[in-house]
Amino acid sequence: MEQHGISKLDLKRRNRMQVLKILKTRGPTSRIDIAGTLELTRAAVTIITNEMIEQGIIQEIGEYRHVTEKAPRGRKKILIDINHHYKFVIGMSIEENLISIGLSTLSGAVLDKRNLEITTETPYADIEKFSLDSVKEILSDNCLTQDNILGIGIGIFPPMYEKLGIKVVDQEPDYSTLIAKLREYTQLPLVLDNSVKGTAMANIDFQKTKDLNRHNIAFLHYGNTMHFVVTNLNEPIISYDNRTNFVDKMIINPNASTVCQCGRRGCVENELTPNATRRKIKDIFSAEKTPFLYEAARGNFANVTKEMIYMAYDKGEKSVMEIIDERYRLTAVLLNNLYFSTNPQKIVLHNFNFRDESEFIKLKNAVTEVGGSFVASKIELSIIEDKHRFLSGCALAIRDLFFNRGGFESSRN
Repeated sequence: MEQHGISKLDLKRRNRMQVLKILKTRGPTSRIDIAGTLELTRAAVTIITNEMIEQGIIQEIGEYRHVTEKAPRGRKKILIDINHHYKFVIGMSIEENLISIGLSTLSGAVLDKRNLEITTETPYADIEKFSLDSVKEILSDNCLTQDNILGIGIGIFPPMYEKLGIKVVDQEPDYSTLIAKLREYTQLPLVLDNSVKGTAMANIDFQKTKDLNRHNIAFLHYGNTMHFVVTNLNEPIISYDNRTNFVDKMIINPNASTVCQCGRRGCVENELTPNATRRKIKDIFSAEKTPFLYEAARGNFANVTKEMIYMAYDKGEKSVMEIIDERYRLTAVLLNNLYFSTNPQKIVLHNFNFRDESEFIKLKNAVTEVGGSFVASKIELSIIEDKHRFLSGCALAIRDLFFNRGGFESSRN
């Protein structure tokens, strides 16, 4: 006879998932409050949590301390929380300019890291060697075995798919070939996904302060291509999941003088990316229009660096200032349009590499001029530092291998 419905194991996993989700969202919580939230009996929650405590997944951390002077009578609430050292996670982020690899706890606390700057010319063999050597070093330096590791999460920036041999069919990346290569070196569970999505998850999951009202953030990654992720109830919206670069083709300056190679006039790719800014600077580069920059680069535009451009801006070189200020304005237009088209609680900016807080304030002022102070109040910076980009991979692995499985041991890929 064919059987339908949910199995006892599935029900158990789902209940454990819900317990972990509550603890992740709220922090330390009592069994009584968990029971009330899940609409389960206290006895059921006690059975679930006691088993998870025995396995080391969660732990009791003490009594709930009442704010009022007089605590209510009866059994005192004992708080439980995730044991963030139950397992450790190795994360990787493979981006167009950096390979970042590191070790974290289940709460995203950084324990070790390795970073390698790369270019478009860096061969795959160098990326592979650095990655494998780094994983071995991290395990050795921290006296860990594979039994201590939950798994390896790898966040891959979409422009790197081709270099890594990842094929994309109908906007869906196929990681199977890369996973097969990695299986030659490790049997640890592997999670591979878009690094932009992973960094968005890290910004949600690794916040130090719990905010129960924070459910929907949008996430904008700046680079030679721009990428955007939208979340709902702290999960990526599927329609945005594997097409994060759609933002590149949005029109923000329909009166632009040049047409992008994509055929659009005034798209984000042709107006806001570092390559776009460099092209615009090159168009005006001369002893007459950019005297400071021209002298600093010894008359050769190939010598111009980002630092030189900002020095020219700070010294009041008018033509350079016009281009940079226009970039602030067009970025504000983009942020305004993204806000009103997706309606997030916050838009988080990552990899914008502001030199100091004054640059971020300039951008927020530009957003205020374009969309008003309300929209400007919705813009904030990513909590993930450049040197910790590997937390993108950690967040992907922790979600998939720990929270989504109720803390059950993961099977190999």
